[in-house]
Amino acid sequence: MQKFNFKFNKKNIVVIVLILLLLLIGFALLKEPKTIRYDAYSALLDGDFIDKAVIEDNEVIIYAQNNKYKIIKDGIDVKELIKKVPIEQKERYISVSEIFTIFIVSFVLFFVMFLFVRFRKKELEQEKKPVYDVESVVNSFGVPVISNVKFSDVAGISEVKIELSEIVDFLKNPLKYKSFGVKMPKGVLMVGPPGVGKTLIAKAVAGEANVPFFYQNGASFVQIYVGMGAKRVRELFSKAKMYAPSIIFIDEIDAVGKSRGGSRNDEREATLNQLLTEMDGFEDNSGVIVIAATNRMEMIDEALLRSGRFDRRIFLSMPDFKDRVAILKAYLNGKSCNVDVNEIAKMSVGFSGAALSTLVNEAAISALRQNKTSIDISDFEAVSNKVLLGKKKILSYSESEKKIQAVYQAAKVLSAYWFDVGFEKISLVEDRFIGVEREIESKSQMLARIKVFLSGRCKLELDQNDLFSNSKNDLNLAKDIAQKMIFEYGMGSSFVPNQMDVEQILLQAKEEVVSFLKGVDTQIEAIAEYLLSYETIDKDMVAEILNKIYK
Repeated sequence: MQKFNFKFNKKNIVVIVLILLLLLIGFALLKEPKTIRYDAYSALLDGDFIDKAVIEDNEVIIYAQNNKYKIIKDGIDVKELIKKVPIEQKERYISVSEIFTIFIVSFVLFFVMFLFVRFRKKELEQEKKPVYDVESVVNSFGVPVISNVKFSDVAGISEVKIELSEIVDFLKNPLKYKSFGVKMPKGVLMVGPPGVGKTLIAKAVAGEANVPFFYQNGASFVQIYVGMGAKRVRELFSKAKMYAPSIIFIDEIDAVGKSRGGSRNDEREATLNQLLTEMDGFEDNSGVIVIAATNRMEMIDEALLRSGRFDRRIFLSMPDFKDRVAILKAYLNGKSCNVDVNEIAKMSVGFSGAALSTLVNEAAISALRQNKTSIDISDFEAVSNKVLLGKKKILSYSESEKKIQAVYQAAKVLSAYWFDVGFEKISLVEDRFIGVEREIESKSQMLARIKVFLSGRCKLELDQNDLFSNSKNDLNLAKDIAQKMIFEYGMGSSFVPNQMDVEQILLQAKEEVVSFLKGVDTQIEAIAEYLLSYETIDKDMVAEILNKIYK
């Protein structure tokens, strides 16, 4: 038996003293009445000193000025006492011997309980397995979830569904593949930008297969002290094997699977090594599939990407027009709306699935704010830029600034119309160009977009012989396109990209747009006047203005 040493430290002594004081106070309150003689009783009764009395079996308890006395019942005239003094119900007082007994028993019980608690506490501390942090206790890997998401709940991923259908079938019917000698991939890596639905797709796989789903973020494995992250990886895979067939989903795996080398990080490397070991340790057809997601595949260690670990890779891109239509229909289902989904899909180029969800929700809020009974296209137009870029500050232009801005935007409007760069609306404070849907874009098409972004700056330079700060954003956009043309698409003067070619692209676009702007003063002036009056113009109105001028 384990030896236990009780120490009378300050804390223990204080507790014991407090208990003794409480017992002494109780003793004082419950002290035994003092026995008095008949002459003393008569003096108290005749002097009206008795406040009340309690008649016991063979005794009378007398209360006089906060004191308690007792006298034999047969030795007094009880009837006389009843006439002069209020008589209360029979009470039970505690004798000295009883108080002493209670004190001893209470003290012994307290001391035994105190020893037992201290002993049990030490015993539990020795039996308890070491834990590294609170999170590892609270968020243990012991409880997987069963996903209720199905492929039918995820819109716009028809190609991905085909890729993952085999994984689902393997999880449902592992014996079929095992008997045929087929080895399913141990891991599936989903690569795509944020918001395209990587986590939702993993949940749909688990939901379709009806298997336990273990979710972990890659960052949760990265701990402060060496060995903790590896321990968490080991626990996760151990639990998944117990619940097989099952799915482990590691979101943002680049946090734990970052390429080794460079700045040394022993804990990160130990965690990554444990992850590699666990994936190598999977038995063929063990029933556990690892699905990982990242939007930074270039940062993942090559050892994690080699065959035998993440054998299958699925690349997710931003939803195209067809996908956006399907996603919007899913999100608009059950909502009161009066809109053409195709129109919303056209105006939401560049939106991820998550952004489309936010777009629909913000449009509904906009309609509710205006006390509408249904959502219409104006609600989507009002919030589309807010969803993508955040709410912009409304600018307060002076009259002279409005004229400068109107000419600047009018030049962009006319250039976009002339060079066939699609736009929905252009206002004094913002542009709504239609995003590029085509997979292949020519050099002339990219140059046309650069010309549009440079046209406002060039027009003001021609008219005012000066440059203005309102061209900042457009100039940056033009530079970005030129950079991609040279460094990504090789559209420069040589196959080896260089910064001089970027400069040449921008100068060429500027020269061509200046030549165009010199002959369209009347058209730009008419469009600028319209912008000053109505602040917003669309493509149909541009055509109407130009038709009036050319008549």
